[in-house]
Amino acid sequence: MDWKEEAVKYLHRSLYPVKTELNELDWKSGLSEKSERLAQHISAFANQTGGGTFAFGVNNDASLFTPSREQTEEIVKKIGNIARNNLNIPIRIEHTSVELDSSGILLVHVPEQKDKPVYLRAMTIYDSYYRSAGQTHKMSKSQVHAILAAAEGQTFEDRIAMSGITAEKVITLLDFARFYRLINKSVPSGIDLIVEGMEAYGFCRKEDGAWSVTNLGAVLLARDLKNFPSLAFKNVVVRQYKGNNNLHLSSETFFHEGYALSLDKIVDHIMSLLEKTEFIRTPFRENRYPYPEVSIRELVANALIHQDFDIQGMTLSVEIFGNRLTITNPGVPLIDTNRFIDMPPKSRNEKVAQSMFLFNLCEKRGSGMDRAVAGVEEMRLPAIRIEKGEYFTRASLFPLIKYTEMTKADKIQACYQHTCLLYENGMELTNASLRSRLDMNKNNSAGASRIISDTVDSGLIKLSDKAPDSKKYSSYVPYYA
Repeated sequence: MDWKEEAVKYLHRSLYPVKTELNELDWKSGLSEKSERLAQHISAFANQTGGGTFAFGVNNDASLFTPSREQTEEIVKKIGNIARNNLNIPIRIEHTSVELDSSGILLVHVPEQKDKPVYLRAMTIYDSYYRSAGQTHKMSKSQVHAILAAAEGQTFEDRIAMSGITAEKVITLLDFARFYRLINKSVPSGIDLIVEGMEAYGFCRKEDGAWSVTNLGAVLLARDLKNFPSLAFKNVVVRQYKGNNNLHLSSETFFHEGYALSLDKIVDHIMSLLEKTEFIRTPFRENRYPYPEVSIRELVANALIHQDFDIQGMTLSVEIFGNRLTITNPGVPLIDTNRFIDMPPKSRNEKVAQSMFLFNLCEKRGSGMDRAVAGVEEMRLPAIRIEKGEYFTRASLFPLIKYTEMTKADKIQACYQHTCLLYENGMELTNASLRSRLDMNKNNSAGASRIISDTVDSGLIKLSDKAPDSKKYSSYVPYYA
């Protein structure tokens, strides 16, 4: 697929069904007079995998218009001049026009550059930019270092957390006994054999006669992450507050072990902080937690695995409030948050993900969010809310409330997630299935129909091709089906 086809695909994705700017595409209503800001955008696109595209003819509210011929010529000329002259290397742009909803949109493409990072001319390498959550931002020093390492073919996991140490030091830093239990093997006799066994999985390696611990080995098996200065803030913190805000902290616990060692401890600790309540569903009574453990586990595991390790100064956190539980990790997701259920996760940290699967600490690829949503639906809780910020991703769980107390947005999200989950299992949403999901009265088909109609209007679901003529028995599938 060439850049024009890719750009059109991203343009459609940014406008339908939910209007949002993307990392790959920047809406433009006109040409900025600030050449430096345009140079920053070009730097960001040039540093991004696949490059990026300006879409001239899209206003901030996502309404469309057709730039005039004179405007088009001026735009192409100015961006071309900036791309050639205002960056550390000259960049050749390309452009085309496409018709969308009777408007002619000008697409100006900045290709990804092999020599990265691309930065502003007459500046330093630290004046490099990147795209995040549809916006352009200046790279931190650690991000610049990461992109330099990536240019040399070295991922975060392959980088060295500590070097020039002995085999004896390796096994004091990493919990080798737990490692061998996780892979269901006996601990070899002899330190050299122990460390060589860990080397085979990429957790350490021998260089110039000495041993080094990789980032992969440290983040998964460290006895204490504080022993690795570059990873000291990659721990996990669980906080509980009194009330619905963060003004009154009642407890705070840090987990400094590697994630393969601490995941179960983190989940157990979270569950210990949650107050059980009596749940009545005629004719049974039971005490249960306000949130399903399976959902908490899958969301915590996802946060650990898919975080952006190159973002500094931000610790992965779990926060428990009176009216919600949130899990926040550094980094924005690499796929559309509306596609978390159906698409296999795209991770920055493939080796971390593969190792956690090998250790049987997370489910097969792509099933984690399904299990989290299924856990929430089984308890009839409001939908999981996913928030994408400038530098973070946050998943929130909410306790049981009646569907009549949910906001319209929450009802739509519950309907959409339910539709996705059904579709993944070869089924389709119906009025009856939504009533069951939201614990609505079986006779309240009108209420369920309103929620379905609102979700259709939002563009998140559509009428199935298999649906019968009778609206009473209509069925629905996600918009991407």
